[in-house]
Amino acid sequence: MQPQKLESVGVNECPTCAAPITGDRYQVGEVVTCGGCSAELEVVGLAPLRFAEAPEVEEDWGE
Repeated sequence: MQPQKLESVGVNECPTCAAPITGDRYQVGEVVTCGGCSAELEVVGLAPLRFAEAPEVEEDWGE
């Protein structure tokens, strides 16, 4: 199954600082960095385009 892509999305806002995020191609699950506050954001929806703060990566500790 191919990941869903969206073209010509235009402008959206960072959920942390409301800075505009522009782009033309995103995939659900992709992580992008906000240019305003440097927050790592995950693409959680494409129609409409939505971002959420990316979850912290936890260490595995060999389990």
